[in-house]
Amino acid sequence: MAVGTDLARDLAGIVGDDHVRIDEGALTAYSRDATPLFHARPQAVVLPGSTEEVAAVLRYATAHGIPVVPRGAGSNLCAGTVPLSGGIVLVLTRLDKLLEISSEELLARAQTGVTTATLASAAAAKGLLYAPDPGSHTVSTIGGNVATCAGGLRGLKYGVTRNYVLGLEAVLPTGEIIRTGGRLWKDVAGYDLTRLLTGSEGTLAVITEATVALLPAPAETGTGVAYFDTLADASRAVTAVIAAGVVPATLEFLDRKCIQAVEEFAGLGLRKDAGALLLFGDDGSADNVEDNLARIGNICQANGALEVTLAENVARAEALLAARRCSLPALSRLGSLTILEDATVPRHRMAAMVDRIDRIADQYDLRIATFGHAGDGNLHPTCVLDPDDDEGADRAHLAFAEIFAAAIEMDGTITGEHGVGAAKLPYLTDRLGDDQVALLRRIKKAFDPAGILNPGKLGS
Repeated sequence: MAVGTDLARDLAGIVGDDHVRIDEGALTAYSRDATPLFHARPQAVVLPGSTEEVAAVLRYATAHGIPVVPRGAGSNLCAGTVPLSGGIVLVLTRLDKLLEISSEELLARAQTGVTTATLASAAAAKGLLYAPDPGSHTVSTIGGNVATCAGGLRGLKYGVTRNYVLGLEAVLPTGEIIRTGGRLWKDVAGYDLTRLLTGSEGTLAVITEATVALLPAPAETGTGVAYFDTLADASRAVTAVIAAGVVPATLEFLDRKCIQAVEEFAGLGLRKDAGALLLFGDDGSADNVEDNLARIGNICQANGALEVTLAENVARAEALLAARRCSLPALSRLGSLTILEDATVPRHRMAAMVDRIDRIADQYDLRIATFGHAGDGNLHPTCVLDPDDDEGADRAHLAFAEIFAAAIEMDGTITGEHGVGAAKLPYLTDRLGDDQVALLRRIKKAFDPAGILNPGKLGS
C-alpha cells in the first residue's frame, strides 16, 4: 500500500491524529534504540492509548502485511526494537497506568509503559520489594523488561524478571486479546504461555499489561567492597562465598580498566592499583546482614583480597553501588563509540573468560574493559573506540564474534540478560543448534502467521 500520508490517515483513524508521527524527526528518532551501529527507518510511529487500540493496529497491519515493532523506552542493548523491515514502530509508553499494588496478595498490576523505577518505588512505599533491578531501571518499562527478561544487580539472590511474572495481557498479531496466567503462584492449566512470552522480544505478541509478584521489603541492607590483585583471585573468592552457603543480594565485579575509568569519572575513592574489585551486599534482618557481610569479607581475605571495607552508612553504600552502575558512562568518556555486550559463563570460568576477552582485545588492537555480575557469571565486555579509528567497529564485530564463541566453548551463552535482537541473531544458531532454531520458527509461525511482528529477530 502507499507509504506516508495514506498509512498515517488509516492509523490516525485508530489512535487519533495526535498519536501518529511520520515527520522526519520522529522517524529518525525511532529508527534506533540504545544499541550502537544499528538503525533502520520506519514508515510511521504510532502511540496507542489502550489495549483495544493496540489490537486494532495489529489487525490492520496483519491485513496489509505491514511489519510492526513493539517498543517501550528503547533502552535495550541488542537492537531489539530497531525496525529492520520498516513498517510501524508501536510505542507503548502511553500505557503508563500503575493499576494495583496489593499488600495482601504480594503482587502488582501495571500497564506495559510503567517504568521499572515507578513500580519499585510504589511497592517500596507499601513496604514491598519488586526484586528485578536492571541497570536501566529509571527509564526502562515493565513491558520491555518482560519482553527481554531483564536481569540486574540482584539477580543472584532474587532471580530475573521471569521469576516474578505471574500473568500477562497480550495482543496477538491477528488482534485477539489474551490473558495468560493471573494472580496465582500456582497455575498449571495449559502451556505456560506467560513464560513463553517473557523473553520473546516482541516477536510473538504485544504485551499490554503485566501482573508481577512482590516480596516483603528487607529490614536492612549492607554493602562492602573487596580489592584483589587479579580477577582470578576475585573469582576464587566468589566460588568460595557460594560454596560456604552464602547467597548475597549483590555480587558484582569490575576489572582494572573499569576501576580506573570509574574512579577518574566519579572520584569515589576506589583503589586504582587493584586488578579487580568485588562489590558485595546483602539484605534481610540486621543480624543476618551483619553476619553475612562479615563472612563474605573473611572469605575474600582468605582468598587473597588486598583490602576489604564495609560501608559504614547508607550514603557510602550508595556510593559503592554507584561505582558499579556508572561503569558504562565512565567508560563511554574514553571514546566516541561504546559497544556494551554481555555473555555468561559458569562462575568458576569467569576469570578464564575475562583473560580470553583481554587476549582477544589485544589481538584486534581494541580497548575492552569488563564488568558484570560475578555471582552468576554474567560478563559485560565493553569496547571503547577512538574517534579516528575508522576500522574499529569492524574489528570490534570480529572480536565479539570470538568472545561469544569462547563463551559457548566454556558451557556459557551469548547473552545473559540483554537479549538476542538483531545484534546477537548471527550467533543464535551456534548457541541453540539448527533443530532448536527451527522449533522457534514453528512457534513464531503459530503466533504470527503473517510474520509482521518484529521481523528479523529470534524465530523470524
